[in-house]
Amino acid sequence: MSFQVFGIPVTQGVAIGRAVLVASSRVDVAHYLVPEDAVAGEVTRCLQACEQVGAELQALRDALPADAPPELDALLDVHVMLVRDPAFTGGACQWIEERRYNAEWALSAQLDALGRQFDDMEDDYLRERKSDLEQVVARILESLAPKQEPDSQIVSPRDFGGDDPLLLVAADVSPADLMGFRQGVFQGFITDTGGRTSHTAIVARSMGIPAVVGTREASRLIRQDDWVVIDGDLGLIVVDPSPIVLEEYRFKQRQSEVERARLARLRDKPAVTLDGAHIEMLANIELPADASAAVSAGAEGVGLFRTEFLFMNRGDQLPSEEEQFEAYRFAVESLKGRPLTIRTIDIGADKPLDRPSEARHESVLNPALGLRAIRWSLSEPGMFRQQLRAILRAAELGPVRLLIPMVGHWREMEMVQEALLAARLQLGLPEHPKLEVGVMIEVPAAAICLGSLLPWIDFVSIGTNDLIQYTLAIDRADQAVGHLYDPWHPAVLHLVAKVIAEANAAGKGVSICGEMAGDPAFTSLLLGLGLRSFSMHPAQLNIVKQAILRADAKRLAPIAQAVIEAQDPRAAALQARLLS
Repeated sequence: MSFQVFGIPVTQGVAIGRAVLVASSRVDVAHYLVPEDAVAGEVTRCLQACEQVGAELQALRDALPADAPPELDALLDVHVMLVRDPAFTGGACQWIEERRYNAEWALSAQLDALGRQFDDMEDDYLRERKSDLEQVVARILESLAPKQEPDSQIVSPRDFGGDDPLLLVAADVSPADLMGFRQGVFQGFITDTGGRTSHTAIVARSMGIPAVVGTREASRLIRQDDWVVIDGDLGLIVVDPSPIVLEEYRFKQRQSEVERARLARLRDKPAVTLDGAHIEMLANIELPADASAAVSAGAEGVGLFRTEFLFMNRGDQLPSEEEQFEAYRFAVESLKGRPLTIRTIDIGADKPLDRPSEARHESVLNPALGLRAIRWSLSEPGMFRQQLRAILRAAELGPVRLLIPMVGHWREMEMVQEALLAARLQLGLPEHPKLEVGVMIEVPAAAICLGSLLPWIDFVSIGTNDLIQYTLAIDRADQAVGHLYDPWHPAVLHLVAKVIAEANAAGKGVSICGEMAGDPAFTSLLLGLGLRSFSMHPAQLNIVKQAILRADAKRLAPIAQAVIEAQDPRAAALQARLLS
């Protein structure tokens, strides 16, 4: 009998094939107390399992083929880092030594402790990194467990005969597990967990295949070898479709393939409007390895490099200046002369570093309004100058721009410039290096008082995700109010329009690096408001470029102004044919 399952769409397109169910990698954990004289042996058992898994993951990473997606290499790096993180292994050993937990219980207890910190994070990308930690722990628990019989192992695609396309269905799948399958064997992904920035979504986007995540029950509802349709546009899964529905989706699939091939031809075409305005097309990245993927997708540079992930889950072993420099250097060299915009660490009470010194921040009642981003950096001047030195050194190797997050007052930029000067003097660099400095406009106060910030900066980047959240007083991670998160709200559009107009009038560069930039529904409106630089996920570049090539920016200007003045801007945009 045919039925439907809904989830979160992360990659557009249609995939049709037979389901390959991958069993959950979680292992049942035994809970018992070890004798006092056996504590040392249990600690050794725990550490040996961690080291074994670390070696396995490192071997998988080293064996990656040259044409493997760079995201997969980066994610395996993350898993290696997690399993060898002294804060994680040390915490597990502490449970054994202080509570006499067995190794499995200690690992689970440490996972729970760290998992709660991830759950409290506001940033979607960082919050969803909890799944990486869960998968690492699952592999360690499997290493500790007795060997399973062959018939209980994960199903391999090699067991399926014929030429039918295959779709992967799982509660969750780690990058390491993905390496156990033949390259390119799956035409689509379905997972119970995850979100738009989960690792499965990242891998699916890098491979250009349809994916739906966060389905909750798909792996329990879908049976092995069922015929399944993945509608990556709607986030819809159709199980055992009728012949009529199947034919409709086969037709849609052919249309999607034609459209994807047509859009791919735009990769090297300059983004120029009908009236001759050149639009800068930049990419957002999270890891150094993402830079080469951005170039392959046709990006003219990177408009946002989120550096937080270099710092997460490190305990007191935070990245040194040299390690940071190497990461930035790799990204600069991968871009081959294209600009790289590095955002300083956006971390704080809601994104803990697992450092003992950060315990004082745990009592913050509303982390989104607490000590985060530039506020946190200015409260840790030594660490901030270390990051600035690494960025300044990278700027000597290619075009690098410095982006400061969550600025709310010009005095913060005064302090940033003082820290930058100190970092320059420490390196012996000239007072006026090539480095341009900009601010992210995420706080309404910064948008309203932009004029006071402009003398301190060279460019502006609008972070629409947080700007919407703070303007509408909505926690976008809270499902209870998630439906109120509205980028079409008049207040949001007025602030975006104001920032673009003031920056342009002052001769300062302005771009948008939030989700709004990668949504073609907003492209015409933003062009009409005067935006000439867009930064987005690499997968969105061509579809946004298509909208740009079809637009007349001069004609759109008065229309865009009328839209943002309307009581219902979305309806006005539809009426003005800014939306298809």
